[in-house]
Amino acid sequence: MLASAVAVALADERVDEIVICTPDKDLAQCVSDPRVVQFDRRAKVRYDETGVREKFGVGPKSIPDWLALVGDAADGFPGLPGWGAKSAAAVLSRYEHIEAIPASVDEWDVPVRGAAKLAATLVERRVDAELFKVLARLRIDGEVGSVDDWRWIKPKPEFESWVSRFDQDDLLARVEAITVA
Repeated sequence: MLASAVAVALADERVDEIVICTPDKDLAQCVSDPRVVQFDRRAKVRYDETGVREKFGVGPKSIPDWLALVGDAADGFPGLPGWGAKSAAAVLSRYEHIEAIPASVDEWDVPVRGAAKLAATLVERRVDAELFKVLARLRIDGEVGSVDDWRWIKPKPEFESWVSRFDQDDLLARVEAITVA
């Protein structure tokens, strides 16, 4: 749903910038200069398209392909045997998408260590690679409403009783300070 929200916000001219606050690799595919960036809270690093390219070796549009080859343990798919971050980046920086990678290593015009074995693995496991790519590609067709629907004005009435019950009065004061009048 987050990718759907990014797409909706990106289509709204009133939204100047969208900051995706997560270290999740798959969300790097949403980065789009200059309005959509990713912020890794743990590393305290902000990634624009150049930052994504520096981190992964490929641009945002190739992230699903990169994840399909390398795998994504957080999302539960293994990638292809022998394909690592560097080999995937080298090949995809030339071909951009799995579908464009030639089946024959003789047609590869990018030097990669172990290219013959990588090409053979891709030929043998192309169906898996395509499935992993589908799993890695974020959908943007989820129903998330409009930017106006997301506007927070004030807490719900039961918030105050919840805060009191858990003795968090300082939280109530902080929320009241940011409440839209």
